[in-house]
Amino acid sequence: MTRDPRFDILFTPVKLGPKTIRNRFYQVPHCNGAGTNYPGMNMAHRGVKAEGGWGAVNTEQCSIHPESDDTLRITARIWDQGDMRNLGAMVDHVHSHGALAGCELWYGGPHAPGLETRTISRGPSQYASEFGTVPGCPGFTYNHAADKDELHRLQQQYVDAALRARDTGFDLVNVYGAHAYGPMQWLNPFYNRRTDEYGGSFENRARFWVETLEKIRRAVDNDVALVTRCAVDTLYGGKGVELGEDGLRFIEMASPYLDLWDVNIGDIAEWGEDAGPSRFYPIAHENDWIRHIKQATNKPVVGVGRYYDPEKMLQVVSAGIVDIVGAARPSIADPWLPRKIDEGRVDDIRTCIGCNVCISRWEMGGVPFICTQNATAGEEYRRGWHPEKFEPAKSDNDILVVGAGPSGSECARVLMERGYTVHLVDKAEKIGGYVNDVATLPGLAEWSFHRDYRENQLQKLVKKNKSGQIALGQKAMTADDVLSYGASRVVIATGARWSSTGVNYKTHDPIPGADAGLPHVLTPEQVFEGKAVGKRVLIVNYDPYYMAPSLAEKFARAGHEVTVATTCALGAYMDYTLEGPNMQRLIHELGINVIGETGCSRIEPGRAELFNLFGDGYKRQYKGTGQLPRKENDSHSWHECDSVILVTGRVSQDGLYRELKARKDEWEKNGIIDVFVIGDAESPRLMADVTFDGHRLAREIEDEDPQHQTPFKREQRAWGTAYVPGQNPDLEWRL
Repeated sequence: MTRDPRFDILFTPVKLGPKTIRNRFYQVPHCNGAGTNYPGMNMAHRGVKAEGGWGAVNTEQCSIHPESDDTLRITARIWDQGDMRNLGAMVDHVHSHGALAGCELWYGGPHAPGLETRTISRGPSQYASEFGTVPGCPGFTYNHAADKDELHRLQQQYVDAALRARDTGFDLVNVYGAHAYGPMQWLNPFYNRRTDEYGGSFENRARFWVETLEKIRRAVDNDVALVTRCAVDTLYGGKGVELGEDGLRFIEMASPYLDLWDVNIGDIAEWGEDAGPSRFYPIAHENDWIRHIKQATNKPVVGVGRYYDPEKMLQVVSAGIVDIVGAARPSIADPWLPRKIDEGRVDDIRTCIGCNVCISRWEMGGVPFICTQNATAGEEYRRGWHPEKFEPAKSDNDILVVGAGPSGSECARVLMERGYTVHLVDKAEKIGGYVNDVATLPGLAEWSFHRDYRENQLQKLVKKNKSGQIALGQKAMTADDVLSYGASRVVIATGARWSSTGVNYKTHDPIPGADAGLPHVLTPEQVFEGKAVGKRVLIVNYDPYYMAPSLAEKFARAGHEVTVATTCALGAYMDYTLEGPNMQRLIHELGINVIGETGCSRIEPGRAELFNLFGDGYKRQYKGTGQLPRKENDSHSWHECDSVILVTGRVSQDGLYRELKARKDEWEKNGIIDVFVIGDAESPRLMADVTFDGHRLAREIEDEDPQHQTPFKREQRAWGTAYVPGQNPDLEWRL
């Protein structure tokens, strides 16, 4: 197949000063949890995008000096020759596939906590970071107000880092000024309160950034293309940088020093306004700001907006809104997105669902990222997984997969990609499992892309392989059904359900009176099934993610009076996915009553007994056997309601798997080699993790012990030889 000629413009080269990008697909800098700590992971993850057709592939934020230390998060560094060596692996791999390699120079100021290096950062004035540099702790980190000598020293740190980037082989050097980092702190009056020639007027506040670009340009000459990443509007109104004021003026002022503008909006405290979750922001959500940039510069412009749709890419390039399409999350969900457009395989694109679970892992700190859509993200090096290439089947065993939810459908897809004969069976009428319900919740419709991709690919693979089948709308399979089915291997992916009795993490016991068989008590599944809900709704929440706030929104919009009694912060995990601030605004706007630090001790018709989690007092004393060492909780009170929805704990639906294991002595006579359990049926998890689980089993199904994952390749230093800058520059990471 060949590409639709309408998309030809997306594949035309663009001149970027001394460099030329081969097409208009640009993987903007994004973190992946590799940094320079895991050069193999970084190399393989970035390299597969170059192989997949991206014209330029950038690092994540790359610290220019130990003063800009983002530990406990893992980010890249370009402090010395050791870092250059590790980043060089990425550069070489990206170049081997014909793409440009870019390095984003990052100085965090107070937004870099320095927890490893124990250094103090510099900035135009002194202030505490409004970002959770330590997750959940805004205001934790301060900087030092730079004097003239220190600001010139900081500019030289940028120059030195740019030279190291050039000498590493990078084609693009990007001075990071978005998300309230580095030079943006000098331009932005929210941070810059100076009264000398580097503060006050726009010209003075722009001086540090412009001088830094000028010095870098002079140092690197035309060896690299010079880029700057700029938030053209910080969304604080007149308190910050506004597009129609400082934003466009700075674009015009700094353009002579640059070969490319990388533009976005927002700051760091709520950078979900840039990396917009699909719950709140559609594709191209930054266009109302970005469309004005070209009036202030004749240099090429790259912008973002979760561009996953070729039609929208064509629209923004043809309309002159941007010259180059930037993407981070869509390039993670499908590293081969440009290649699929080029090959006329648009319907094979693995569409980013905008859940921001990838970002959540970086926000937690210290862990590699993951992707809900693409189970190979972050696994390209350590497990040797390629998103589009699969090891052929090692046997002619046919495989029965029971359950077509996220884990089962992914397992079946990968098995079919490998050439196995697969029978995918589900009692539901549609592939997707619980995703079919979740996607009906307010703001979560795009999560259905996860189901749609697998449904489409499975249908294609059945036709291509001319074997296997997808059997939907079947009666629930019993152990006898499985044993007599005739499959050599069996995969149980029967998912999980919310507890119908209120079992939760705090007590591990049911809540007295919580019985979803009663008319006034419901589980989320019963809500989706249409069980009647009264006017006054109480959601009892022991879960930290999306279900309780989504149900609260659903019923508030439908006119119900909604109260949420929650043990943890409502939607606590959504702070990591960048949904948190706007979800809290939405909850407030809809008039939803949230009672925090609250559990439920009893449910009766028309009311539920609630209590403060800390109502048992802070003092403890020994009272003897069978007695609590604190006073009895005296905070219990009744809350009147018509319906109680239990969002307490999830329970694996593993009965079929356990019965089959109990009848293991019958396997051989029925031709069964092994039975596996995956996904939520093994343990309730994020959709991304159960998708990974199904993918992993399909890759490893012929290994010695497929139920338990094969050890992956680790990257670590060899004990006994410390790296000391300037003393042993040839020391390599042991890959």
